[in-house]
Amino acid sequence: MRAQFEAHIQKHFPFLTEGKVLVACSGGLDSVILAHLCKQAGLNIALAHCNFKLRGDESDGDEEFVEELAQTLGVEVHKKSFDTVNYAEENRGSIQMAARQLRYDWFDELMETQGFHYVLTAHHADDVLETFLINLSRGTGIDGLSGIPAQNGNVVRPLLPFSRQQILDFAQKEHLEWREDSSNEDTKYLRNKIRHQLVPKLKELHPTFLQNFGATQEHLRHSKSLISNYVDSVRANLFEEMEGEIRINIENMLQLHPLGGHLYELFKEYGFVVWEDIKALTKAASGKELHSKTHRLLKDREHLILSKNENAINQKYWIAEEESLVKFPVPLKFEQADSIENSSPQVIFVDKEKLNYPLLLRKWEKGDYFYPFGMHGKKKLSKFFKDEKMDVFSKERQWLLCSGDAILWVLGRRFDERFKVETTTQQILKISLLV
Repeated sequence: MRAQFEAHIQKHFPFLTEGKVLVACSGGLDSVILAHLCKQAGLNIALAHCNFKLRGDESDGDEEFVEELAQTLGVEVHKKSFDTVNYAEENRGSIQMAARQLRYDWFDELMETQGFHYVLTAHHADDVLETFLINLSRGTGIDGLSGIPAQNGNVVRPLLPFSRQQILDFAQKEHLEWREDSSNEDTKYLRNKIRHQLVPKLKELHPTFLQNFGATQEHLRHSKSLISNYVDSVRANLFEEMEGEIRINIENMLQLHPLGGHLYELFKEYGFVVWEDIKALTKAASGKELHSKTHRLLKDREHLILSKNENAINQKYWIAEEESLVKFPVPLKFEQADSIENSSPQVIFVDKEKLNYPLLLRKWEKGDYFYPFGMHGKKKLSKFFKDEKMDVFSKERQWLLCSGDAILWVLGRRFDERFKVETTTQQILKISLLV
């Protein structure tokens, strides 16, 4: 197995031989063998052990074992304990999901602070089969059936070609020691039930069941790639990107067949996985929305508008009088002018003596009003937005430049009559929106 492992590294992950590598090590069979194989292959490794404090003295024993393993291999070890139960309760998730989140967050931290280039985990061929069956039992698409990726960003899984039996045989042949996790025998967990009760029966069906399954996974990955390429071409024709949002013509989208499959593939990467909800949105009144963790989907007349969730609606930024250039959140330039040149939606000229510093950049709020330049009287900003035919996303992206409590400029659209340059003006300030 050692020769096979090294050949696999050289063929598929040669970059591991040059980087600084962190091996996730629980103390169990799989991760211990991974650590030994990596050390034997000459990789520059360190071990990382998570103590989730779920099995009392047994968890502490695992930590002590990994410390001794690091000494035996002559490598450094990083350890961290977690209050996993409390974290799961606070985040209203399962213990398994909490442990996974804590583990990978810590790995990211170690890579950033300790200079590691990659994290290796000990997932193997049997893990892939178990995950396939779990996803199959819960209902899934091709993503859930096409297996655990060999590499996902900086996370690499070099044991995927090897079975649990191969790993066990190697450990016994090399007289290596490892820790047994008693919770792995508890069949109240779905994965353990599949591992101990279902997989052995499947392997009885054919002596090369696991290898055949691996070939099936490869076919599924190829099919997934073909689907991805097709969906990209559909998306390129259907999705129109404008000012940080995506507009989708509803009539054109509804002509896709089969509609459900298309909607799922087109929107899943934005967090929308229930295609029936998207279809229902196409028939809803304008202004109706769907939300995912990362995006929002808005019905706006003949279009759906896709946008990232904005968390900056209530953010405020102050601008001092001496500032001549502002880069964030929007680029603005302030300069003295001798006279009024041609104004535009991006350039305004105001009477500087009428300004109340510091100026303020903020988003619009309920009840806002201003006095649009060229008009008599005030106008609610909500009415102005409606007249401008601005959708929900455009309104939320709209920045206002304010002087005291007064709106000086609806950036890129209209400035306020109260700040206009008059015959008595002594100082003219030119403000430019740099777009």
